[in-house]
Amino acid sequence: MNEEPQSIEEVHRKVQFAYSQHVSTDDEDPGVDMDSVVGSKEGSNMTSYTGSSSDEEDINPRDKDQQNSQGFKSFCVRNIEQHAFGRREVEIAEQEMPGLMALRKRAEEDKPLQGAKIIGCTHITAQTAVLIETLAALGASVRWSACNIYSTQNEVAAALAEAGFSVFAWKGETEEDFWWCIDRCINAENWQPNMIIDDGGDATHLMLKKYPATFNMIKGIVEESVTGVHRLYQLSKSGKLTVPAMNVNDSVTKTKFDNLYLCRESIIDALKRTTDVMFGGKQVLVCGYGEVGKGCAAALKGLGCIVSATEIDPLCALQACMDGFRVVKLNEVVRQIDILITCSGNKNVVTREHLDRLKNGCIVCNMGHSNTEIDVGSLRTPDLTWEKVRSQVDHIIWPDGKRIILLAEGRLVNLSCSSVPSFVVSITASTQALALIELFNAPPGRYKQDVYLLPKKMDEYVASLHLPTFDAHLTELSDEQAKYLGLNKAGPFKPNYYRY
Repeated sequence: MNEEPQSIEEVHRKVQFAYSQHVSTDDEDPGVDMDSVVGSKEGSNMTSYTGSSSDEEDINPRDKDQQNSQGFKSFCVRNIEQHAFGRREVEIAEQEMPGLMALRKRAEEDKPLQGAKIIGCTHITAQTAVLIETLAALGASVRWSACNIYSTQNEVAAALAEAGFSVFAWKGETEEDFWWCIDRCINAENWQPNMIIDDGGDATHLMLKKYPATFNMIKGIVEESVTGVHRLYQLSKSGKLTVPAMNVNDSVTKTKFDNLYLCRESIIDALKRTTDVMFGGKQVLVCGYGEVGKGCAAALKGLGCIVSATEIDPLCALQACMDGFRVVKLNEVVRQIDILITCSGNKNVVTREHLDRLKNGCIVCNMGHSNTEIDVGSLRTPDLTWEKVRSQVDHIIWPDGKRIILLAEGRLVNLSCSSVPSFVVSITASTQALALIELFNAPPGRYKQDVYLLPKKMDEYVASLHLPTFDAHLTELSDEQAKYLGLNKAGPFKPNYYRY
């Protein structure tokens, strides 16, 4: 006899139960992904491939009393029992991060960061864990929090806590949790930080505002995002920056590799995992044609999308035109686009007026660091209905039935909804590590209270660490050629003003 069809709610309850049974037992085979059995509430958009990152748990980690297997308690993560999953992900990431692993091997004996006490505020992923463990191998003591409330891989945070690192982060933090975690990193008993590695400037901002005496004892800041660098230059201009800072964001290894190649691959991954969208023939608008925008536009064009771009800069606009993209104003195409991606580093690029005019089913997401590009706050009004479809996927429904698909509540979509290529992160992480080493070991007077670019020689060294992966062989200059070009045979090979 045929059974009665189950309601969607019943199916979801059964899947949720099976999923919870799967992730809560370490002896179970982690290779079975319950999300692939049916179209469950989580879908396939999790940051982790193991199915162990859950942001649905009701208990706030701050209310838990956790310790690792050695009795260590100075951490706050979603679930310390997930550490085995996280350790496997870190080991996988290590295989794709040759530069950082080579740096660890070459400098481990010298311990160039011995005595460094580093506050870290970045995305906490498997790749970040490799960086953290590299810094520790080079002699540093670290305390770490997340720079984004949605990008933390819970199992990786657990693995770091199990290894004895003070990590304060979990996926799905509230805004209050976010600042609490950073504060816990800074305000530690018998631990005085002397270095900051930041992604967005939040750790720098909180320390300067709440702990100015601690901030004045910092030897250096390493910042890797457009937003954070902008904040540093503002502090410098106003005379409030009392320590030297290294602008990693504008280093060649960050701009040309992380911003371009990483985003070129991860934007597709994020959109597919969250929406299962078919790209061919879709009208896409990319707001901002910097390196991130270039990567997004190239990837989507390659899959058959009809891509346009918005720009304020005539040089970037001309590049977009020469790459085969129409340069338009948002108002001109707002009613036709199927996918809207912001990556300008600005605020209120997409306003409520724009959102009201989008077509039914338009996908809206952000690839910039900050959540200020899309005015998400303007959508939290009584006339609109929010419908949670999957983790990080909301339908915003208008009174007339029109709906748009908002990803990650306007936050960084690739790190919130997918994974990123470990190899490219290795390039940026190696650059960050070298910048920390440089600032920490610099003699007094080399760096003043200002923002500096990474020396060209370091950029070239980071690139050279990654070339063996491709079996690449550099041509060496002869003495005559080096003299003709006016170069040292060992580099640097380009002047600082050269644009790659």
